[in-house]
Amino acid sequence: MDVINTIAALRERLGEHRKAGQSIGLVPTMGYLHAGHMELVSRAKAENDIVVTSIFVNPLQFGANEDLAKYPRDLERDSAMLRDGGVDFLFAPGVSDMYPRPMETVVDVPKLGAELEGAVRPGHFAGVATVVTKLFNIVQPDSAYFGEKDYQQVAIIRRMVEDLAQPVRVVPVPTVRDVDGLALSSRNVYLSKEERAAAAIVPKALAEAERLYELGTDDPSAFEEALRTFIESEPLATAEVAAVRDPDTLEQLTKLHGQPVLIALFVRIGSTRLLDNRVIGRKQAAGEKAA
Repeated sequence: MDVINTIAALRERLGEHRKAGQSIGLVPTMGYLHAGHMELVSRAKAENDIVVTSIFVNPLQFGANEDLAKYPRDLERDSAMLRDGGVDFLFAPGVSDMYPRPMETVVDVPKLGAELEGAVRPGHFAGVATVVTKLFNIVQPDSAYFGEKDYQQVAIIRRMVEDLAQPVRVVPVPTVRDVDGLALSSRNVYLSKEERAAAAIVPKALAEAERLYELGTDDPSAFEEALRTFIESEPLATAEVAAVRDPDTLEQLTKLHGQPVLIALFVRIGSTRLLDNRVIGRKQAAGEKAA
């Protein structure tokens, strides 16, 4: 595996493979990798000749009072995992490489980006869309791989690719979970032992949503309130988002039954925010995995 830190060097190396007609898969990450990231790598390897994984903690997607400075970083550990996973290129630029001067250009999907997590993290998804577009321009991948845990992010990137006619296939990969059902996340490292036990309320809430749906609860407001009450029965949990939405548009619904619905959760455990989601009311294309 080659570790490359500059845009020019990566473009030069990938140009050789592109000229040879080899397909390129991109796995964009912010590092501090876990089994969920390696599932993305595995899928990319199965479908492409060359796999590029990027590690870049993107300041554009962090708010003023968020965890940019303390976001977990361990490039040596991550590099070893990617090397063992058979990645061809690790692209690990610094902020000065990606943003040599303050960005004037912003890529935004404002309607989708203002919903759900975006409502409590203004500007977050504009930062995501901007950095992903820049990575697409640098790597020029045939396919790019994203975890379904970040459902809204995947929806926004898909819409961005469609709107801008970016020649990239966006591939969502099922969520990888711990033994108690908690979705793997780099931010799980922030949780104390007590908070980690409390975090089990998040996957339990998805099961509760399934139960409420099967019971026939049809009013979205009542459904969301019941879900929020369930989550906050755990004293350490605050449901910043507990929503039922249209899984394609993320729009609010007037009724739940007769259509698939997205359950979107954004839950604070202590000072740590955890994301999770599930689409219910239709057969899943692929099951979620336990790690």
